Amino acid sequence: MSSPTGPAPGLPVRNPRPRQSGRHRRPEPVAAPEGAPALVLAVPGVPTAATRGLAQEVISIARSELPGLDVGIGYLDGDDEGDPAFPALGSVLARTAALRTERYEIAKAAGREVAEPEGPASVVVPLLAGPDNVLMRRIRQAVMDSRSAVELTDVLGPHPLLAEAVHVRLSEAGLARADRARLFTVATAADGIILATSGGDEAVQAAGITGMLLAARLAVPVMAAALDKEGSVAAIAGQLRGSGSSQLALAPYLVGPELPEGLLEAAVEEAGCPAAEPLGAYPAIGKLVLSQYTTTLGIKPQASTR
Repeated sequence: MSSPTGPAPGLPVRNPRPRQSGRHRRPEPVAAPEGAPALVLAVPGVPTAATRGLAQEVISIARSELPGLDVGIGYLDGDDEGDPAFPALGSVLARTAALRTERYEIAKAAGREVAEPEGPASVVVPLLAGPDNVLMRRIRQAVMDSRSAVELTDVLGPHPLLAEAVHVRLSEAGLARADRARLFTVATAADGIILATSGGDEAVQAAGITGMLLAARLAVPVMAAALDKEGSVAAIAGQLRGSGSSQLALAPYLVGPELPEGLLEAAVEEAGCPAAEPLGAYPAIGKLVLSQYTTTLGIKPQASTR
């Protein structure tokens, strides 16, 4: 976890660009209020170096949008004793609360007039594109076990920015046009998309909302399927082919860490089609993480001036 005035060790921070002059200059970014709760990213899945790098990039994007933001990364399957690089979510929350109290005591001892801390010490944002009851129960349990004042936000989607992110991942894999307006063809562009998620029926329904937005962007049919439900991907592939789609693509509606090893590869084989990469640290993920944080605290982005 970082301090309010500096980044965590090894965590890259994007410095703001010089302010433009004139009537149409870009507004200065809103800074995190002094004493604001920390944003703690709750990362599911098995901790790995790749997972850690992804989480750090997401946090870096959030901090570039809100300078001065105090941040932390906690892993659902973290182990403080086994590897300090992957701290457990509950431990991160407990340390965040203790650090806030310590700062208050130091300021008070120095004779500063400071208000006693109140409200949440942390705002926990799950690194999940869609609902997953099993993972969310574990996150809530970690929050309760920390015995700290914590606000827990909802997952990141459905949201138009996630449809954009899936579109970009498909285009990167050569499975969709990068931009409908340019009207150029891609030889391997899919004419039917399987939007694959995990987390049960609720997750599939939520993915379906993003799927409608994606279908509007690509002008091809998009149907959601459950990676963790046997036969779901094959059934959706069959429906798409039955309705006239001959060149399918599978698009993960997942950030990545929550995806069990081997599940995506099995789905690709089941559907008999190529796949795009998970959403990963696409910029929209960092922006949505920050949006959950600011919405919870009532911090409003500064409107542009014209």
